[in-house]
Amino acid sequence: MKNIVLALVFLGAFFNHSVEAQKIAVIDLNNILEAMPEFRKAQDQLDKIASEWRQEIANEYDKINSMYNKYQAEQVLMSDEMRRQKEEEIIAKEQEVRDLQRERFGPEGQLFSKRQELVQPIQEKVFAAIEEYAKERAYDVILEKDSAAGILFVSDELDKTSDIRRKLNIRN
Repeated sequence: MKNIVLALVFLGAFFNHSVEAQKIAVIDLNNILEAMPEFRKAQDQLDKIASEWRQEIANEYDKINSMYNKYQAEQVLMSDEMRRQKEEEIIAKEQEVRDLQRERFGPEGQLFSKRQELVQPIQEKVFAAIEEYAKERAYDVILEKDSAAGILFVSDELDKTSDIRRKLNIRN
């Protein structure tokens, strides 16, 4: 619903200025980014970090399972106090691992920060090239092809992805 409203506002703005012809282009930002070696390198680095962190967390969950299995096997020999203490240890360890998982992979976690650090300069470079291209060619609007803005059809003539790739010296 939100996307439909945005598309209607966008179209309304165009119809409002219908006296002048609007020059519009469309680009595929993912196509551009994925063709950039520095972006692929950053993605590989992020994938490696994420994989290492997932393995670390999996190892911690294995330790918890081992603690629980040991507890299950020995609980008949434990006093009520010892059972309660072991249960609390297991619960505390589970919470610790969940906190680690949130710290690493949460919305404001370390992976998000690392992604910002590695990818944002590349995105800024691309956006600067797009802005320069728009000014050079007098485009009023450049839309992102794969966005959820409600674009139902785009003529291939409007797709300027290859022009931006050339501007960034990206080869096929």
